[in-house]
Amino acid sequence: MFIERDLNHKKKVGTIEVVAGSMFSGKTEELIRRLKRAKIAKQKVDIYKPAIDVRYSEDEVVSHDENSIRSTPVENSANILLLSGDADVIGIDEAQFFDKGLIEVVVKLANMGIRVIVAGLDMDFKGVPFGPIPGLMAVADDVTKVHAICVRCGCIAQFSHRLSEKEQVVLLGEKDIYEPLCRGCYPGANKKND
Repeated sequence: MFIERDLNHKKKVGTIEVVAGSMFSGKTEELIRRLKRAKIAKQKVDIYKPAIDVRYSEDEVVSHDENSIRSTPVENSANILLLSGDADVIGIDEAQFFDKGLIEVVVKLANMGIRVIVAGLDMDFKGVPFGPIPGLMAVADDVTKVHAICVRCGCIAQFSHRLSEKEQVVLLGEKDIYEPLCRGCYPGANKKND
């Protein structure tokens, strides 16, 4: 018996891509690059970032080398699901600052056939997995781990060392507060702060 299939009504399959690493590793740069390529492909792209991140701009995702793309600031992950509309691709920057509900939101979006690209810090300044990023990496179809260069020895850096003595986990800042360090330099830098 022959079963006729309508190839024109193929279900759209979504994906989850995570770009993770330390500060100054190029996470946002890579997110912007992928989103701009999607726009070139004439795909509808929506971009979200946490409302608390106003370091460079209130309504743009901006990389450390000042590349930018328009975004929508949101207070929590549930807002992304509410605002996503008919996007083909959704970008989410600074994902570590979102609540753990982001994992469920991203999975729902991908199950709706949307390509979701998430960028965020994989570890906080203490070297501890940060926010929803570990869970997002677990459910992702693709994980890209990017690295900075250690400012002390030039090796590959995977840690965001905090220069300030402030202890709260979320402390927005740039090179005045953080420096990328490698596995060899990071422990010694922390002993100096103790």
